[in-house]
Order: sequence, then C-alpha cells, then structure tokens
Amino acid sequence: AKKGGFTQVVMMANTDPAISDTETLGYVLGKGAQTGIRVHSCATVTVGMQGEELTDMFSLKKAGAVGFTDDGRPLMNEDLVKDAMVNAMKLGVPVSFHEEDPSYIKHNGINDGMASTYYKIGGSPREAEISMISRDIDIAKKVASDSDAAMDHGDGVVGSCFVIQHISTKEGVDLVRNAKKEGLNIHAEATPHHFSLTEMDVIKFGTNAKMNPPLRTEEDRDAILDGIKDGTIDIIATDHAPHTAAEKEKSITEAPSGIIGLETSLSLGIQNLVNRGYLTYPELIDRMSTAPCKLYGLEGGSIKEGTIADFVIFAPNEIWEVTGFKSKAKNSPFLDKRLPGVVKYTICDGKIVYME
Repeated sequence: AKKGGFTQVVMMANTDPAISDTETLGYVLGKGAQTGIRVHSCATVTVGMQGEELTDMFSLKKAGAVGFTDDGRPLMNEDLVKDAMVNAMKLGVPVSFHEEDPSYIKHNGINDGMASTYYKIGGSPREAEISMISRDIDIAKKVASDSDAAMDHGDGVVGSCFVIQHISTKEGVDLVRNAKKEGLNIHAEATPHHFSLTEMDVIKFGTNAKMNPPLRTEEDRDAILDGIKDGTIDIIATDHAPHTAAEKEKSITEAPSGIIGLETSLSLGIQNLVNRGYLTYPELIDRMSTAPCKLYGLEGGSIKEGTIADFVIFAPNEIWEVTGFKSKAKNSPFLDKRLPGVVKYTICDGKIVYME
C-alpha cells in the first residue's frame, strides 16, 4: 500500500477467520496500527459470511468497523439485505454488496462468452450481476420509502448508503446511473483491472486475470470508463486479492479468483483514465481518495490547514517496469508491463513511510 501511494486502506472482511466479531476486528485493527499507515476494516454483514444471520452490526461499529460487506459472496436472502440496509443507515455507515447470483454461474471468474468458449467451460454470465444489482436497487427503494426508515441526506438523496462493488457490466452501470437520478443513496466501485482489461486478457494471461466478477467485453469496459467519467461510478477500489503462485498455477477452473492491485492502481488510473481524457488528475484523486474517505467517514482526502498530513508525491510521466512487487504475492496480469506514474514519497501523518 505504501509503495502504491496509499496512506489509508479499508480492508474487506472476507479474511480467515471472517471479521464477524469484535475480537477478530480488534486483532486486525491492532495489527494495522503497527504498519505506519491507517488501516481500517469493514466487518461482515452475516455471521461467518454464511448468509444466514446478521452480525451484531451495532457492537462492531462501536468496535471500529467503518462499513459492512460479505465481499466475495452475494447475499441471497432479501430480508437480510433489507435489514442490513436499515441497520447501516441507523449507524451512518455504508453496506457493500458483491453482486453475482451463483445460480447463473457454471465456473466463476471467467466471462460467459469468448473466454469461456476458449477454455471450453461454462462461465459467469452478465445476468448474474445485472439481476442482483436490480434486486438490491429495488430493496433500497423500499427501505427509502418506509416512513420509519427513510432518511434525507440532502440534495434529494434518500435511503441507506449502499455500494455496488467492482461493477463489471454495461447494464449494471446503467442501473446505477438511473438509480442515482432517482435520488437513491447508491455508490458504485470500479477496479483498475475492470477499466483496463477485457475477457481477452483472461485468454492471454490465464489465472492471473481470473477474478470475481470476471473481466467482460470491450463494450462493458467502455461503459465502465464512461460511468467513471460522468460520476456514476464514484469510487475506484483496488480489490487487492493476493494469492500464492501455487494457487494460481492450478487449472483455470481450480485456481482462486483475484489479483493484487495496490501497487499498480495509480499507474493504471493515469494510463487509462487521465491520459485517455476520461478524468483530470483532480478527478482521479477524488475517485481514489476524497470520495472513499467521504463514503467511510474518514479524515483525509484533502489538503488544507488543520487536517491530517497525508500525501503522496508522484511523477506522473515517469515510466516504471512492473517487476518488483512489495506484496508477498505476484498474481498480476500487469507483471513486466511498463506503466506511467512513479510514487516518490508516501507521507502519513507527516512522516515519510515510503521513499523510492
């Protein structure tokens, strides 16, 4: 994270064990406090990520959870989704959803299209994501219209603050865009790999480009880029998912999904968003820093007198070769690529925590 220019990170809760109780959350936050940067964490929505029983969201928030998610697993129980939205709204924190209905999926991590045809397997069709985003928007509308649960956030935005994680389809982008126009308090994340790559890269790089949801078509990537440009997608999240070489050397159907992203995300934002005219530098920094801080209620994301002294100093036009990761994992389709944007210094709370 330091090498990537991050002074704050928000961990997802799909660890082993999952962050479903205050003891595990305290352990994670305690370890994070020793890193030199600000490590925050979400807690799970359901106990053990089993999708059957809500965690004690109130005690977890009191213990330091900045949000809730069963990231990596969809919540299939609609009543639990509604209750989680209501609780999160009462607590003033976001609840985030991994949107893939497993009933549609034959093999996850591979788009049901050219990639699945190449590997001669069934894949993950776009409907798996579209159906879940549509369902959760409908649930959020019901929550927002409930006279006991409705909350006006100003500017015509109502309801629970909920996040569509790592969006991958053009239809999903359109659903979020329309929901925002209707005033729902909805946010969407895009990952650098979803705005940089397509399913053709899964054919090229194999398991190092396998992820959930999968890389999809060029048309989907273009829609994500447009969604980032017009603000429909207001957050860029790395979805950093380290795996060992042994895990990724398994077959395409057996290897786990996910790639690392902390060290390449700024460069990919420069290459594919700023240099291609989708965002200005201030807009890129907003999507990667200011907007996430605002979402999670964190101090930071701006430079002004009296705020925390967190900075990244980088050379936007300097080129580096992706060869030496600081991460213990190397599972990245960008390995050996040449990318723009070299982080020179990462400064957290006025202290230099990384220097090139």
